Formats: sequence, structure tokens, C-alpha cells
Amino acid sequence: MALNTLALTATPGTTAPELLVLLAGAYDKPADFLSAGFDTALRASGRAIDLILVESDLSAVCDGSLSTRIEDEILVGARQSGYQRVLTGGISIGGLAALMHADHYPGGSDGLVLIAPYPGNRSITGEIDRAGGLANWPANGNFATNDERCGWRALQRCGPQRAPPVWLGYGGDDRFAGGHAMMAAVLAEADRCVLSGGHDWPTWLCLWQRYLADHG
Repeated sequence: MALNTLALTATPGTTAPELLVLLAGAYDKPADFLSAGFDTALRASGRAIDLILVESDLSAVCDGSLSTRIEDEILVGARQSGYQRVLTGGISIGGLAALMHADHYPGGSDGLVLIAPYPGNRSITGEIDRAGGLANWPANGNFATNDERCGWRALQRCGPQRAPPVWLGYGGDDRFAGGHAMMAAVLAEADRCVLSGGHDWPTWLCLWQRYLADHG
């Protein structure tokens, strides 16, 4: 079964210069982005950007196939559709999925938009913390395709080199804020944003609005 997606165009009948493929959090559907007001915020911003909103198939996350499915089912066709830039990103587990795709397909995205990305289980964040942070973590393991550390490895590679550029936003009261802070530590100040709020749609909407305002 194909991934569950919802496409939104900035201007009906035309292709915007930029496309963002945005993956939802666990158990959320593409329509939940609309219920939260992401489409209204985009129109209000005046940004000329098309969206493909994607359900993060948890079975594909678990078996490591989601990166390949994102590539084959969405991104290959998107790159052939005339977009100047094709970005990827997501919320919570969707953010981690976007990072894992970046690890498996280096150069497959022109930029990453991460909203409160799930940082993985505590053993992984503990491992990175004990190494002295992401910049010092030896990301040289032969990781399985479903290993969440693949996402951290991609962020370590993208952060200092800005290839592709990464924007990360999260709520200061998010239950994963400690992991988010470790992720943000490898990014420039302009590429990270912390607002008040938790791991919830109202906070994510505010972060989305901030991204749109700061990256017009």
C-alpha cells in the first residue's frame, strides 16, 4: 500500500519554486496538519512553497523501509516536476524519519525542516551524551537501516557542513527537549528555535510560523 499523502499547492494550477515533503508524527494523518492550521499559516506567510504532507507509516519506520519508500514514492517524482528546491522534514517521529532518509540518501534533500524531532530512545541519547555531545560522538558504526542512530549521524554530518542546511525548532517544555538540545548544539544559532510549549500541535504550529517568518 502506498504512503498516505496529501498535496497542497501554494497557487492552484502552478508549481511553486520550492516543495517541502513534511512527515507527520506517530499516529497522525496528513489532514491533521490542516486541522492544526499549517495550511492557513502558510497562506498567511505569503511563501511560495508547495507541500506534500505524509503519514509516517510506523511499520515502515520499524523495519527500516520508510527512507526507501519516501525516496521512491515521493521524491523521485518530485525532483522531476520542475521544483528548484525539494526539502524534507517532519514532526516528532516524522522528523527522525527525515533525518534517517538524509543518512540513507545523502544529497537527496536540499534542506531539512525539523519540528520537535523524536530523538530516539534513551540508550541512544545517553550514548551521545556520554561521548560529550553530537559533535564528539563517533558515528562510524555499521548501523542497520532501522537504527535510530542513522538520524543522528545525518545531523552530525549536516550540522557543521550545512549540507544540506538544517532548521530545528522545539518547545522548551517538550518531554524530548534534552535530546533536542543535543541536536541543536551542532547547528548555528540562526538555524535553531526554542519556544515555550510542549510536544503538541499548538507548539508545533507556532514553530512552523516562526520557520516561515524567518526563512522567507
